Amino acid sequence: MSELFSTLPDGTGVHRWTLERAGTRVEILTYGGIVRSVEVPDREGRRADVVLGFTGLDGYLAHPEPYLGALVGRYANRIAGARFRLDDRVYALEPNNGPNSLHGGHRGFDKRVWDAEPVEHGVRLSRVSAHGEEGFPGRLKVSATYTLDSSGALRIAYEAVTDAPTVINLTNHSYFNLAGHDTGNAGGHELRLAASRFTPVDADLIPTGVLEHVSGSRFDFREARKVGSGYDHNFVLDKGVTDHPEEVAELYDPASGRTLTVATTEPGLQLYTADHLSAPFAPGDGIALETQHFPDSPNRPQFPRTELRPGEVYRSETVYGFGVRGR
Repeated sequence: MSELFSTLPDGTGVHRWTLERAGTRVEILTYGGIVRSVEVPDREGRRADVVLGFTGLDGYLAHPEPYLGALVGRYANRIAGARFRLDDRVYALEPNNGPNSLHGGHRGFDKRVWDAEPVEHGVRLSRVSAHGEEGFPGRLKVSATYTLDSSGALRIAYEAVTDAPTVINLTNHSYFNLAGHDTGNAGGHELRLAASRFTPVDADLIPTGVLEHVSGSRFDFREARKVGSGYDHNFVLDKGVTDHPEEVAELYDPASGRTLTVATTEPGLQLYTADHLSAPFAPGDGIALETQHFPDSPNRPQFPRTELRPGEVYRSETVYGFGVRGR
């Protein structure tokens, strides 16, 4: 189902698409590809919205920096110094995070209105990112298809092609609180993460280039434990890049019994415990599990490649599965 949700100050309409299947109800906005809500039952059958979001469009316009539920790109996460070299040419981007580029710049994919068309059990959003948009080279034709499968899992499949060499890294930036979006701190959730290494960062949250083992550190989530706080780090998934989504994480809320599983084709996952959220939310109200290639990969040839060239097709897929456990 599609309906007009609101209009931007320039008069552009923003539509809301509602998907419902197998007990899961999801709302997607054409503004920023935002996942506005995800309603699922708890162990007692009581339904709640488990992602942070705003009731109206004004909230997203007034509070853009948390990227609540948004589709971020062209390059999710950070690029150091807001510049990178590709084929012996240096490209200067728009710095929007100190000296660095974050989530595509000042007006990345999260602040664009996407075209929408229905597909079976979902909606496909698409747009053309012009050559030079936020400093990125190449005219990029990109789509993100949101569907619900027969189990009620939310599947997001990305595709893109370019007419010139460029870099690309797309993700969804939903903040999950499995107790319900309005229940406060999510630090008591338990997380299991199939990652034996992570990428340590400097003071600007730029990777040092080292892949450090998690053993004996607070970054070891190979066995489920409480998340806590203080994380904004990329984890190196043991499976690496895969052609099909493989399960890499499970988040569990003991109070409601709700579970979230994450399967992806991506080699990395950014765990962000939302320590910098501000009103109307509070620090720690949600947990972001951003499937991705590693931060600053365009400047780190030892990291998995993020280049996209003419004739190639960028594909990435992530599946968010919902369930419950008994007491």
